[in-house]
Amino acid sequence: MNAAGPARWLRGLAVAAAFAAWALAAHLASAGLTGPDFAVALGVAPGLAGLALLRRRPGWLAAAGLATLALLAALWPLLRTQPALLYLLQHVGTLLALAALFGRSLAGPGDALVTRIARTLEGTLSERKVRYTRGVTLAWTLFFVAGATTSLLLYALAPVAVWSAFANLATAPLVGLMFVAEHLWRMAVLPPEERPSLASVIRAWRAHRDQPASP
Repeated sequence: MNAAGPARWLRGLAVAAAFAAWALAAHLASAGLTGPDFAVALGVAPGLAGLALLRRRPGWLAAAGLATLALLAALWPLLRTQPALLYLLQHVGTLLALAALFGRSLAGPGDALVTRIARTLEGTLSERKVRYTRGVTLAWTLFFVAGATTSLLLYALAPVAVWSAFANLATAPLVGLMFVAEHLWRMAVLPPEERPSLASVIRAWRAHRDQPASP
């Protein structure tokens, strides 16, 4: 039996468990159920971890790290009085960034993002598949915009614990439900030969992600 398969499953479970633990801790922190310094430290941790994306450019990494630390030192007294605001900005900013990633590919004559991923997987696409993948790109764009709008409305109008539960606990399951809904819709409207497996879609997404960015 190939040991790589169980190892991948274990890594996946470990990542899922770590993400769930962070989401629960973020919910407690942004709802004001932890100390303010812990809440701020936990809130800025993902951004600091994101600096690792610059690891191939050590000069940029050092500059970005120093600038981030200086900004945190200046803003820390304010952030510890309103830790939920930090989590709101992260949540809404992430959703709007994803909306922009999908939505900007709908402008102009080029392929939509999901269409490009499908071409990575399948090569030539039928006109029906092009229309479908463009529609999926639009659906994901609207999904992320709706999530950001809901987050802002709940933060403004609902108790902070309600907003925090949506932002930190419900967002990931909602993304999973969106994947399931898209899969069911694909099964209903596309013929079998145009329905790639979920594993193939994940491989295509990774291949597309690893391609150099267009200038």
